[in-house]
Amino acid sequence: MPSALWRFAVVLGVPLGLAASEYDAMLIPGWGYLMVPLLSVLQEALAFLTLGLVRPWGEVWPRWVPRLRGRRIPVLAAAIPATLGALACTVYGVLFVWTTLHADMAITPWGEWVMTVCYVPIVAWGPLLAVVTTHYYRRRTRP
Repeated sequence: MPSALWRFAVVLGVPLGLAASEYDAMLIPGWGYLMVPLLSVLQEALAFLTLGLVRPWGEVWPRWVPRLRGRRIPVLAAAIPATLGALACTVYGVLFVWTTLHADMAITPWGEWVMTVCYVPIVAWGPLLAVVTTHYYRRRTRP
């Protein structure tokens, strides 16, 4: 959530210590006004699916899903996408750390601090998702 809020702040023009060249790189103004918020919404929607690994609606289709309501969700139908998501988030987190340490970003020191604080939870998301996915798989396949 913090990284999505940071991106929304960028689109809304909240001063975050970024140079004009950084806004240009994000295509703001331009397509970035559409793409940056869509990325945030997609990120939050996928993060919401993680709750299915720890909530009952991740094991049995909810009542509001036509033709599937009440049926058990196949374990691998949830575990495989969650594993791929954990892998993708972990790779993204590693790339974020590497880029942060090696990029010459035109940003003030306080702006870099704010951005880093907002993006640090993503670094932990991949490994934590892997733990939750493993627990989901073991819980659902246990005799």
